[in-house]
Amino acid sequence: MPLNLIKLCVGCDTVEELLDWRREQARPGQPWILRTRQTPKRGPELVEGGGLYRVFKGFILSRQTILAVDTVGAGPARRCEITLSEAVALTLPTPRRPFQGWRYLSEADAPQVLEEHGSATSLPGDLARRLREFGVL
Repeated sequence: MPLNLIKLCVGCDTVEELLDWRREQARPGQPWILRTRQTPKRGPELVEGGGLYRVFKGFILSRQTILAVDTVGAGPARRCEITLSEAVALTLPTPRRPFQGWRYLSEADAPQVLEEHGSATSLPGDLARRLREFGVL
């Protein structure tokens, strides 16, 4: 069973803002890399089909597949680089309280993936959040 990470998305309020930021920052041929201070001890489990779930303003709204987990540098400069797929999938908006860093998320606790971002059938984020709050989704 794949293992996932969950992380707060700081600086972006919506999935669309995150994708806009990526378009502005991406360099041709460079993978999408998330940098963190600590390397997950369960890194091999994350690469076996796991994903990164992002929390925007108190709701898990997106998932990206984790392709690699690498430790770079040494000593105080040591960091972790998590390579992510470019595809961002929208998830069922799921409430999540604030936390620091990242946390593991089991597949059983992970929100349902709705569709790839930009699909013609996707619900606007605000509407999906409201429907979730009322228990409709």
